[in-house]
Amino acid sequence: MAFWWPLIVLALAYGLCRFLFMLIPVNVPSIDVDVSDVMEGNQAQENSFIYIPPRGRTQQSEKKVQCYEPATMKYLGYFPALSPSEVEERVALAKKAQTVWAKSSFKQRRQFLRILLKYIIEHQQLICEVSSRDTGKTMVDASLGEIMTTCEKITWLLSEGERWLKPEYRSSGRSMIHKKAKVEFHPLGVIGAIVSWNYPFHNVFNPMLAAVFSGNGIVIKVSEHASWSGCFYFRIIQAALAAVGAPDNLVDVITGFAETGEALVSSVDKVIFVGSPGVGKKIMRNAADNLVPVTLELGGKDAFIVCEDVDVPHVAQVAVRTALQSSGQNCAGAERFYVHRDVYASFVSEVSQIVKSVSAGPPLTGRYDMGALCMQEQSERLQNLVNDALEKGAEIVARGSFGHLSEGAVDQFFPPTVIVNVNHTMKIMQEEAFGPILPIMKFSTDEEAIKLANDSRYGLGCGVFSGSQRRAREIASQIHTGIAAVNDFASSYMCQAIFSRLVHLILHKLLKCLGLLRWVVILLRTDALPLFQSLPFGGVKDSGFGRFAGIEGLRACCLVKSVVEDRWWPYVKTKIPKPIQYPVSDGGFEFQESLVEALYGLNIRDRLRALVTVLKALSEQNSGSSTSKRSD
Repeated sequence: MAFWWPLIVLALAYGLCRFLFMLIPVNVPSIDVDVSDVMEGNQAQENSFIYIPPRGRTQQSEKKVQCYEPATMKYLGYFPALSPSEVEERVALAKKAQTVWAKSSFKQRRQFLRILLKYIIEHQQLICEVSSRDTGKTMVDASLGEIMTTCEKITWLLSEGERWLKPEYRSSGRSMIHKKAKVEFHPLGVIGAIVSWNYPFHNVFNPMLAAVFSGNGIVIKVSEHASWSGCFYFRIIQAALAAVGAPDNLVDVITGFAETGEALVSSVDKVIFVGSPGVGKKIMRNAADNLVPVTLELGGKDAFIVCEDVDVPHVAQVAVRTALQSSGQNCAGAERFYVHRDVYASFVSEVSQIVKSVSAGPPLTGRYDMGALCMQEQSERLQNLVNDALEKGAEIVARGSFGHLSEGAVDQFFPPTVIVNVNHTMKIMQEEAFGPILPIMKFSTDEEAIKLANDSRYGLGCGVFSGSQRRAREIASQIHTGIAAVNDFASSYMCQAIFSRLVHLILHKLLKCLGLLRWVVILLRTDALPLFQSLPFGGVKDSGFGRFAGIEGLRACCLVKSVVEDRWWPYVKTKIPKPIQYPVSDGGFEFQESLVEALYGLNIRDRLRALVTVLKALSEQNSGSSTSKRSD
C-alpha cells in the first residue's frame, strides 16, 4: 500500500491542478456579424411576397438561386449562380491564402475555434431561426442537429485536433532497425466541399472546421435549397478568421447549380460531397480527369432492429425521434424498422400512439413538433412511395396532424406516418425516402433480421436493440454498414453528441456519489469518457466511401507523408553490402537469400545459421577487397 499512496497523491494533485486551470477564464474576443438582413421583418419591401417556384423545371436557366421559406413560401432573396470562370477565380484566391495559413500555429487555429464556439453559444437562437426559415425545421431540431453537433466538433478539435496532426512514429521493422520511421500530416491545399441542404449550419461548418484546423483553405458550394442560410453562416466564419489575423479568402462560400459544382470539382485539391448517389457518381467522373481525391457521403436506408427482449416504450421513443428528426430528412435517419414478432404488436401500438400526438406546421408561427419538407415536390414523391406500398398490401395505422398551413405551403408538408405489413418488394423499403415515414416489418430470428438489414443497396448505418448487449453487438457486427449502434441509434451526429455527453455526465455523477470517481481517475488516467465526435462518419455500397469527422476525417484533409531518417546519424549510416554492390558479385543472390532468412526466419536456429553465412560472405568480400588493394 505504501507504494500506491504517492501515486494516489500525485493523481489527486494533477486532477486538482487541471480543475483549477479550468477555472481560469480563457480570453476569447467577441465578433460582430451583420444580422440586419436576416432578422424576421427586416427584409426589403420588394422582397416581401410569397414565392411560388416553377414546377417541373429547375431555376438553373435563370442564373439566379432563388431562396424562400419552405414552411411559409415567403421570399428570402436570391444569390448569383457562379460561372465556371468565377469559381476558378475564387479557388485561386483561396489557394493563395492557404499558402500563408499553412504556416499558422495550432495556437492561432485553436483561437479561431474558440471565437466560433463563443459566438455559437451566445447566438443559438439566431442560428437556429435562420436554419428554420431556410429549411423548414423546428427550433429543437435545429438545436439538436446544427448547434450541438457543431459545438461537439469544435470542442473535440480543441481537445485532440493537434495531437492527431502531429508526426506519428511507427515501427521501423527488422531490416531498418537503425532508422526512425514516422508519418507526417501536411495540408493538401484547398478543399472543395459540395454540401446538402438538410443541416445548412453544420454542413458548412463540419468540413470547414476540419479543413482550416489542418492548415487548408476551403471553398464550399452550398445547396441551391439552402443558399440563404449558408451565406449568412459564412459571415460568422469570416469574422472569426479576421479576428485571428487569417488571410482573406481562406474560406469561401459559393452559390449556384450543377455547373458551379462541376467547376469546383476540377479546381481543388480534394472534394467532399454530401448528396445523392447519382450526383456522387458524376462528381467522381469529373474528379477522375485530374485525379482529385474524393470523399462521398451519399445517404442511406438505415435499419432499426428491435429484438423481443427490449423495453418497448423506451425503444419506441428512440425510434420516433430518429425517424422524425428534421421531418425525416436525415442521411443517417432510420428508414427501415425490423421488429421481432413477439413484440411487434406492442411496438406498433407504442409508436402509433406517439406519432398520432405529433403535429406538423410552420415552426416559427406556433408550437409544432415537426416542420416542413425543404425541397419542392418532395411530399408528392413520399406519397408515391406510400401509395406503392398500399397497392402491394401495406396498411397505414397512424398519422400525425397538421397545424395551420398557408395555402401556398400545403405541399411542403407531409404527415408523420406509420406503415405496417411491409416487405422488400415495396419501394418504401428499398429507396431512400428522406421523409417522416416509419415502415415496420416483422422478423422471427436474428439471422432473418441480419439478412433483411443487408438487403439494401445502401450501407450507411444501423441500430440494434436488445436486452442482451452481447446479442445486439453480434447482430450489429454482421450488418454491412459504416456505422453501427448497439442499443442506441447513434449513427447520426445528433446522437453522437447528445448521448455520449449524457452518458458521461451520468456516470461521472454516479461514480462521484459512490466515492469511486477518484479510483476510476487513477485507473483510467482520465475523468472523461471518450466522446463520439472522435468517430469517423461514412458508409459503404451506394452510401459512398471515405470518411469525414473524427481522426480519419481530419487526416483525410492532409497529405500523408512517410518519412525515414537515420536513428544514430552520423555514426550509423545506410551502406550497401559489398556482395550486392555494382558490379554484383557471383555470390550476390546467395548472400541476399541468407540475409532474408536471418531477418525473417521462423525459428532462431535457422536465423542464426543464416546470420553466420551473411557474416562469412561479408568477411570474404572485405578480405578480397583488401587483397586487391595490396596487389594494386
